[in-house]
Amino acid sequence: MSKRREGGISIIAWYALIGVVLGVATLVIVQAVMIGFRTEFVEKIVGANSHLVIYKKTLTTADLDEGFNFDEIRAIIQDLKDKKNFKAAYPLVKDQVLASKNNISTGVEVYGIRKGDLVNIELVNKPASSDGSIENLNDGVAIGAQIARKLNISINDTIKLISPNGAKSVFGTIPRVNVYKVKYIFSVGRYDIDSTRIYMPIKDAQVFFNRANQADLIEVLLNNPFDVDEFKNNVEDELAERYLLWSWKERTAAFLDALDLERRVMFIILSLIVLIAAMNIISGLVMLVKNKGRDIGILRSLGLTRSSILRVFFICGSLIGVVGTVLGVIIGMLFVTYINEIQWLVEYVIGSSVWNEEIRFLTQVPAKLRIEDVVFALVVSLSISFVITIFPARKAARLDPADALKYE
Repeated sequence: MSKRREGGISIIAWYALIGVVLGVATLVIVQAVMIGFRTEFVEKIVGANSHLVIYKKTLTTADLDEGFNFDEIRAIIQDLKDKKNFKAAYPLVKDQVLASKNNISTGVEVYGIRKGDLVNIELVNKPASSDGSIENLNDGVAIGAQIARKLNISINDTIKLISPNGAKSVFGTIPRVNVYKVKYIFSVGRYDIDSTRIYMPIKDAQVFFNRANQADLIEVLLNNPFDVDEFKNNVEDELAERYLLWSWKERTAAFLDALDLERRVMFIILSLIVLIAAMNIISGLVMLVKNKGRDIGILRSLGLTRSSILRVFFICGSLIGVVGTVLGVIIGMLFVTYINEIQWLVEYVIGSSVWNEEIRFLTQVPAKLRIEDVVFALVVSLSISFVITIFPARKAARLDPADALKYE
């Protein structure tokens, strides 16, 4: 009978251990993936886009078609060059068009830019993968890898661009149509960029969009894009009267705030899962105290103090939490380290993709282990395990020897 009782306690202890392991591992994995997603997303934003954009304020109807003239652009860039943290600034012509090839069409954004300025955009100049050379931009256009895949385009193929804002005639607006050679195909690793972006020489863009000697906006690159707010404050007083300044942080603030909120909520929810798993420790210890009542009574009658009994049962219960937490952290860290290999294996086994890049914008599962997240998971799990263990351990310590041995 005693062995059967202890066997039941052993099974509960194993359940508690497995629950804590899985809970802590899940906590580590989810936090790493969410931090990785945020980090990857921010790196792609600052690496493939400008850090500050200067727009012209539209005050009257006459200003709607009036962009930056090149004298204005030179004056603004000259003022910015003297500012701390400045890296580069350049004019840009930007518009949306329809790209077509092989009877397949897709909507894209065209960026008219000088080749020397495009080289300063790190993830376009040195992308995750590329084909052709960015040095040949003056002879054609550069397109995202997903556009090339959709339209079945390779280097030196042509791509047709159709703009609905064409020349006006007595028959209405005639769309502008032109054909360009593809000289460079890039993949920055963000689906929304790789599937929509085309770069062409600014002079060709001015002709195509009828922006004679004008630019739509000025983009600014910084040495440290994370100090963009300080840079913006330094130049805003000089430019605010005539221009609007918009930083990358303002552009993505809502999304990044949502990611941070989601990560905190997920941490709370997964901590509750660890708490539920650790509740099995109470069940095991309560049964252990009940089955060992006679032994506790004997030890107490021999002079063992209540604090000693409490320590014995506290160590028994907390050991499950300690071992489960350590194993959970190890498993979680290994999973995060090999997460892309695991993704490829799962996709190979099930024969389909588990990561929809069209929805999540990134081409693979991002994960980043931070020591503070691992330590926080350790502290939370151990704290839960220790606090839960105290209650049955105190019950064992308060057991009266007379009551424990009454029927012996």
